[in-house]
Amino acid sequence: MPAPRSSRRRRLVAAAAALPILFGALSACGYGSDKSDDSASTAPAAAGSTSAKKLSADEVKIGYFPNLTHATALVGLKEGFFQQELGGTKIKQATFNAGPAEIEALNAGSVDIGWIGPSPSINGYTQSNGSNLKIISGSASGGVKLVVNPKKIKTVADLKGKKIATPQLGNTQDVALLNFIKSKGWKVDAQSGKGDVSVVRTDNSLTPQAYANGSIDGAWVPEPTASKLVDEGAKVLLDESTLWPNKQFVITNVIVSQKFLKAHPDVVEAVLRGSVKTNAWINANPDKAKADANDQLKALTQKALPASQLDPAWKSITVLDDPLASTAKAEAQHAVDAGLLKAPKLDGIYDLTLLNKVLKEQGKPTVSAAGLGTQ
Repeated sequence: MPAPRSSRRRRLVAAAAALPILFGALSACGYGSDKSDDSASTAPAAAGSTSAKKLSADEVKIGYFPNLTHATALVGLKEGFFQQELGGTKIKQATFNAGPAEIEALNAGSVDIGWIGPSPSINGYTQSNGSNLKIISGSASGGVKLVVNPKKIKTVADLKGKKIATPQLGNTQDVALLNFIKSKGWKVDAQSGKGDVSVVRTDNSLTPQAYANGSIDGAWVPEPTASKLVDEGAKVLLDESTLWPNKQFVITNVIVSQKFLKAHPDVVEAVLRGSVKTNAWINANPDKAKADANDQLKALTQKALPASQLDPAWKSITVLDDPLASTAKAEAQHAVDAGLLKAPKLDGIYDLTLLNKVLKEQGKPTVSAAGLGTQ
């Protein structure tokens, strides 16, 4: 059931970083060193808690992106689901435009729990030799498409010899395209992007203009960028979800500082309860949740998405509790196969103990870490 509205509930008010929302969507997913805007906007937590009881921490610092693939954070904060579970423990929010900036904030202690893509999670874990974070839940799947100029590309075979954009060298979508090209028997130099298909690394904020002026023939990008390109006349050639088992692959998960997890497991559990409650509410109330998410985007970036972009983008994203660990493992291997990442040691990157406790108490199926952590 949705949380009761009251005059005490405040809308999120946060200063958006200068870069457009779409760049934040893409930068969240980089294997490579993302260009980031290190400024983080903060906002007071939503009111409306059902209990004044404070947990073991006075506050919890939550980070996320002003992006539809972070719908759990956007909707859960607006509807007050997280605050209800946290009681008297306050929420401090921070928004980011790039995964590395959020990882840096987590390392510095200015973020305790964050919504973030799989690639920066893997990078942050491996670069700290497994000491700084744990993935504790899933959040979203899907929302990535290959969109093309229909006058130049009508079938997959027509991709050969064309220029296809990805957000950044080595980011999640870049790796996915390289892996797809390899599966077709074509060759591309991963670093330069030159080969049978020209892979053009383009900031998402510039991709629509690059498409409009003919600099690229298509793009492998997450939503809502794909729908924005469709507004420019592009057509969807491939939905990446069709390449994965059960049409699911991780695009957003939840991470926590290991230090905070050890010191305040009750707070982490409360946030996970809020996350599970939010995901269930989103799935039961998709239209209201979509409107909530768009309201939050407008509050954070001063720009809401038009229906022509919002509706198809929202439809292609699935919120869920399962971190889809096996797909993150596969994504990392694809980066290794492309020569963009040394084989990472991911043992222990997941700790799903508290999530599975919450799921079990609610009579829901528990989820797996695919052999990469505590079940």
